[in-house]
Amino acid sequence: MTALPFDPRARRAAFRALHEDGCFVLPNPWDAGSARYLHSLGFQALASTSSGHAWSQAQADGTLTLDETLAHLRSLAAATPLPLNADFGDGFGTLDAVGGNVTRAIATGVAGISIEDASVDPAHPLRPLDDAVARVRAARHAINASGEDVLLIGRAENFFVGRPDLDDTISRLRAYAEAGADCLYAPGITTREQIETVVAAVAPRPVNLLVGSALPFTLQDIAGMGVRRVSVGGAMARTAWGGMMRASQLLMDEGRFDGFADAASGAVLNQLFR
Repeated sequence: MTALPFDPRARRAAFRALHEDGCFVLPNPWDAGSARYLHSLGFQALASTSSGHAWSQAQADGTLTLDETLAHLRSLAAATPLPLNADFGDGFGTLDAVGGNVTRAIATGVAGISIEDASVDPAHPLRPLDDAVARVRAARHAINASGEDVLLIGRAENFFVGRPDLDDTISRLRAYAEAGADCLYAPGITTREQIETVVAAVAPRPVNLLVGSALPFTLQDIAGMGVRRVSVGGAMARTAWGGMMRASQLLMDEGRFDGFADAASGAVLNQLFR
């Protein structure tokens, strides 16, 4: 096995310490270059984004294979010395495969692994609770067996998949905590009431809040609600795509180059990666 470029033990210890108090931002790069830039700004940790990476490969979110995902995690983990949280879907494949897949993810050097309960069945977009809990438990067992201090994040996808039932969301999060999740995550909750209710319901476990669009809250506001960490999912990738799409459309429709007005400096980028 190829040696990891940074000591994963130090990164994992630093990542766990970030969850003990306060509130930190966990931005989501979609490739090694965006990871390196975020590191240069002073962020303390990063998280992968399955959607952002999939779009960069001309694929839809949720269609990348396990091997493609592991290669991407290795690339991000090697790009900076920061702790990396892995967006790891439902653990890939059957329940019996989850433990082995998580073991392989740990070997990439990540400091955290998120397991979600979304289903691929449009008629039933959430996995049955017993199946979802079993996947979290399998991930927990794999982490324990590895002897590595990797955080496990349990995700309840209710609000993300069109089932905005807060009571069921909380029931699922509590079940994932019982199954061994260190941190809980309900992507799609956006109101103060929803956020504070989730934080209180799963305390003292830390909560991750997804902010993928402009909310009427600052980071200070969110910290005041008791949230421990904030991630942005595919929002940064979508922002980059938005700039490219606007510039391209303007060039195609009107033959104008105005869309390049806010482009990053090539000299700055070369200096960053030199």
